[in-house]
Amino acid sequence: MIIRENIVDVEEYRLERMLECKEGSCKPEESIYFDLEHYVYKKPKCIGVFGACVYNKADNKIYVTQYMIENKNEVVEILLLAKRYFIRMKKAGKKTIVTFSGNNDFTVIKYLFNKYNIYFDFDKEFKSVDIQKEYEKDMNTSIGLKKLEKIFEIYREGDVISGSNLAKTFHKVLKDKEYIERMPKEKIETILLYNEQDVVNLYKIFVNWKKYINVESEDERQRYYELIFDNLDLYNYIIKYEIFRNEKFLF
Repeated sequence: MIIRENIVDVEEYRLERMLECKEGSCKPEESIYFDLEHYVYKKPKCIGVFGACVYNKADNKIYVTQYMIENKNEVVEILLLAKRYFIRMKKAGKKTIVTFSGNNDFTVIKYLFNKYNIYFDFDKEFKSVDIQKEYEKDMNTSIGLKKLEKIFEIYREGDVISGSNLAKTFHKVLKDKEYIERMPKEKIETILLYNEQDVVNLYKIFVNWKKYINVESEDERQRYYELIFDNLDLYNYIIKYEIFRNEKFLF
């Protein structure tokens, strides 16, 4: 098992920029930012990389934890490590898990937990915030993580890896116990860096939501409706009479 821990410096967050959780208060320092790289063929086969990070308000740092399997004998071990991580974070006061399109990851990890008789009730232990769903609610359209990162002016290091390529890699890891030994160290580091940026960027998006996603409140929307209603006569004159459609009148 490859176990990688890293510390990333970030700026102190500002409350007025944060994403507002529908489930109630979700403080950045009380949240886990979570992402899996997994292999699914008809049914989930394994978690290839478990990635999670938490924010420490005391020093403005992100603490990243990652586990990556090296062969099929570690399929259960990574699940047990994941469970221990969540239990440890719960004891440390974490209340929310933040994901992007998290239904996919939760489906995989819950299926594998059930398959190998590992009990953990995510719904009972943590609230859940899915960044993709929050974007859909606010903007009435869907988006991928990489496109959302561009909106937030987040630029990645290293190569972007497709999910299909990662699945192929972990398929080979399961089939060939020596495959990981032949894999270039640079490729392993690329996979881990890719996953690390997934979870760290979730934090950056979460704490800067209102800086980049402008959503009208219901009060603002009602005010615009009232302005339009109050000025209907003016709009009708502009539409009906050409004399009112000139620079001096409009500006």
